[in-house]
Amino acid sequence: MTDALTYQLYYWPFLPGRGEFVRLVLEQAGVAYDDVARRPKHEGGGPAAVVAQCKAEGPGLLPLAPPILVHGELRLAQMPNICAWLGARHGLAPADELGRVGALQLQLTLADLIAEAHDTHHPVSKAAYYEDQKPEALRYARGFVDQRMAKFLRYFETVLQRGGGAHLIGGELSYVDLSINQVLRGLAHAFPKAFARLVPELPGLVSLRERVDALPNIAAYRASSRCLDFGEHGIFRHYPELEP
Repeated sequence: MTDALTYQLYYWPFLPGRGEFVRLVLEQAGVAYDDVARRPKHEGGGPAAVVAQCKAEGPGLLPLAPPILVHGELRLAQMPNICAWLGARHGLAPADELGRVGALQLQLTLADLIAEAHDTHHPVSKAAYYEDQKPEALRYARGFVDQRMAKFLRYFETVLQRGGGAHLIGGELSYVDLSINQVLRGLAHAFPKAFARLVPELPGLVSLRERVDALPNIAAYRASSRCLDFGEHGIFRHYPELEP
C-alpha cells in the first residue's frame, strides 16, 4: 500500500517525455515517489494506470493528459504546473512571488520549445505515425532547425547572462535549471549537427547543463536503470533525414 504522503507520478512507462521533467525535480529534491505506470501490470502499473487516472473522479481536478502528480487530496496536471508546485515545496524555486512567476514564465517558454521540437516529427497529426507525414515533417523540421531552435536558445542564453550567468532565475538552483538541462540534452540528441553549430553562441547554457549533469542526485539518477534514454518514441527523436 502506497503511503498517502508519497508522491504518485503517472506517465507513460516506456519513454522519458514530459514526465522526465517532473522526475528530475523529484530526484533532485531527494523525495520518495511512486512512478506508478512503471510498476508491473499485476501491481497496478502499465499504461492502463495512466489512462485510468485520466478518467478518475478524484482527487482534485480532472486532468486531460499526463504527466499527472497525485499527493494526498491534490491532483495536478501539466508539466510546468507540477514542476512549479514541487519546486516551491522543495527549495527548487525562488522564494519571492516575483521570482516564482518569473520561473513559471521561463518554464512555460520551455514548454513551447518542447512542443515545437515534438512537432518536427509530428507536424500534421499526433495520432498518425511519423512515416505517414514525412514530407511535412521535413519541411517543418527544416524551419525549426534554421530558425526556431536558435531563437529559443539564444533567448535563454540572454536571460541567463543578464541574471549573472549561474542560474536562469534567482541565485540558486531551480526547477527551470533542471528543465533546460533536459531540453539541451534532448536537442543535442535530436539535432546533433545543428546543435553543435549553436554551441559557440551558448557558453552559459552549456556550462549550466554540465553543472546540472554533475549534481550528485541527478548523476545518480541518470546512471540508474530508472532513467530511460532518448529514442524513437518520445519528444526528442533523431531522424537523420530531418537534419541538414
